[in-house]
Amino acid sequence: GDMSFTEQPTTRPATLPATLPATLPETLPAGLPAIRPATRPAVEIVIPVYNEQADLEPAVRRLGAYLRTHLPYRFQITIADNASTDLTWPIACQLASESPYVTAVHLREKGRGRALRQVWAASDADVVAYMDVDLSTDLAALLPLLAPLLSGHSDVAIGTRLRPGSRVVRGP
Repeated sequence: GDMSFTEQPTTRPATLPATLPATLPETLPAGLPAIRPATRPAVEIVIPVYNEQADLEPAVRRLGAYLRTHLPYRFQITIADNASTDLTWPIACQLASESPYVTAVHLREKGRGRALRQVWAASDADVVAYMDVDLSTDLAALLPLLAPLLSGHSDVAIGTRLRPGSRVVRGP
């Protein structure tokens, strides 16, 4: 069927507090304008999140450090907050304000599919992807997954631990 998307108005908080408040303000900012790299990103990785205040910052910093070191393409990380009720959104805003390669989008309704659809529809990247905030997939698997897409060899690539023969390691 035909899909339609509504653009959420975006505003940047004037300043973010040095430390985040213990409780959420009654209303959160509707969104954050995209902090785009000077040139269009080749890859945009979306991290959909819901109430991930404890894991968001370390995951985004780890992913960003890995991509800067190992990905030979321009990239952008987009945090798609799915109507979180904890401090996930203020943390996402803080990360976006500190980094030229991180953006934050706030959705008023929950849903991973809704978040991906909205962010991917607005993306100007050559390739869009998503990762869970727990970064459970080995980051070394990312470049082999992206390479056929970036070269034009493939239109879709799927990485999964559910494939027979996949090596899955659980725990520390």
